[in-house]
Amino acid sequence: MKDTSTSPAGTSTPAADRARTAARHELDRLWAAGTDFLGTEYAILGGAMSWVSERHLVSAISNAGGFGVIACGAMSPELLETEIAATQALTTKPFGVNLITMHPQLEDLVQVCLRAGVGHIVLAGGIPPSSAIRAIREGGARVIAFAPALVLAKRLIRMGVDALVIEGAEAGGHVGPVSLTVLAQEILPHITEVPVFVAGGIARGDAIVGFLEQGAAGAQLGTRFAAAAESIAHPRFKEAFIRANARDALTSVQLDPRFPVIPVRGLVNDGSQRFLTHQAETLRRFQAGELSKDEAQLEIEHFWAGALRRAVIDGDVETGSVMAGQSVGMVRSVQSVEDIIAELVDQAVEALIRRSDRREH
Repeated sequence: MKDTSTSPAGTSTPAADRARTAARHELDRLWAAGTDFLGTEYAILGGAMSWVSERHLVSAISNAGGFGVIACGAMSPELLETEIAATQALTTKPFGVNLITMHPQLEDLVQVCLRAGVGHIVLAGGIPPSSAIRAIREGGARVIAFAPALVLAKRLIRMGVDALVIEGAEAGGHVGPVSLTVLAQEILPHITEVPVFVAGGIARGDAIVGFLEQGAAGAQLGTRFAAAAESIAHPRFKEAFIRANARDALTSVQLDPRFPVIPVRGLVNDGSQRFLTHQAETLRRFQAGELSKDEAQLEIEHFWAGALRRAVIDGDVETGSVMAGQSVGMVRSVQSVEDIIAELVDQAVEALIRRSDRREH
């Protein structure tokens, strides 16, 4: 039996050092497709979170060896240009920009990214238009898109995207109905043409290793980074994450199928309860003829207007929208981005050491 323990003084033995070095080389091999594509040391992306994924957090992730992603959200082209320049002032490492495909100025936003020399553009919020994919690639950048099903993954590859993200329902914010565990089994064995990054509910490095061994190129994390020291989120927002358990991060409830509610995962609070009351009152007014169907739908959709900013920036975690993934249960403290990434890598390496030990013994 090999000795991979540490000495009584706590220093590593030569055998342990060799095992760790071998495991780190194996990790580098497993996510090489991801690191090569992103141009980073680690194939760890920051999820694009509105109000959170801005210059400070994005640059911190990139400086720590990961890949930060600016959340453009509803920004104007002028605001995005400013945010990219501010991020470039804080890091010389690669980072990307997440654009919402439904943004009315999508083409202008793409051009802002290209002029600024952004190398990777993430298109989110629906099937991206072919014109945007073509413009990005002709401008010398790479396109990343979200694939919620195998058939769509294949379609996106035919459209010319350079990489995919498959995001499970465990994620925070706007989510689809399928868990990452199922999506990984559905998609990873069949998509080898482009790198595929996994997202949703990931908070540990050993979990990342499991998906890498299934064929993933890397992982995207949001919730853990939202509570990082460099995140501009309000201290009360971060404290809510630290207090929460996985079961506290639920998707929004829809009362009537005639009035669809986009599923958004966040921490249940007074706002969640008031939303149910608001839906019930809106339905009563619709049935009483006080509101048309379109008016009622708008009443429901407008309930959360500004609620994410209230929670993230103002710290209103009682009535604001505290978007969080189920991995929030593994957020135990406010850590620096560098420490979070180092911890993830260490957990991944330890998992590979354990697997190697089991094979040898």
